Amino acid sequence: MRHLKAGRKLGRNATHRLALKRNLALALFRHERIITTVEKAKEARPFIEKLITLARKGTLHARRLVIARLGTPSKAEVTPHEDPDKADTRTILTKLFNEIGPRFAARPGGYTRIIKRTERRLGDGGHTAFLELLKEGEVKVRAKARTPAPAPAPRVEVAPPAPAPAPVPEATSQTPPAAPAPEATAPAAPQTPPGA
Repeated sequence: MRHLKAGRKLGRNATHRLALKRNLALALFRHERIITTVEKAKEARPFIEKLITLARKGTLHARRLVIARLGTPSKAEVTPHEDPDKADTRTILTKLFNEIGPRFAARPGGYTRIIKRTERRLGDGGHTAFLELLKEGEVKVRAKARTPAPAPAPRVEVAPPAPAPAPVPEATSQTPPAAPAPEATAPAAPQTPPGA
């Protein structure tokens, strides 16, 4: 049976997973490059790309759908005494629709990139990766298609030049020369009388 195979659970329940995706998306939109585990990056990527696709449209309906998926920006987020490094959801939404969405206007998908890091996370040794937005005008580099090697030209065998005939040593013994062989004559065809 194929139950519970789609998506990663990440050791969390459904609401905690959704909160994780929202937080990763907000952090990525703010900093444009974050470090997280490979599994979290792979799980958050489709969620983030769908938000960017909505931001590309730029309509009021798309803006409301993004707000619904990222959570409603509350008035508590706009307090001036908060940590200045922490951006509120409204600021990030403005950046998403005014900068990030138009950046990918001509791109039909694939707005993010996951780059695996060689360094493991201290503490638990988890595999980490960069999750980043592509830069403007950046194209994905595909591996060159392997073209079949051109067929070798048919090899024309050129016979090496014949070596010069070796000189025949003269016979030292006195043997009489062999008599030439008589020529064989073919029997004449039987003649048929004319009119027969």
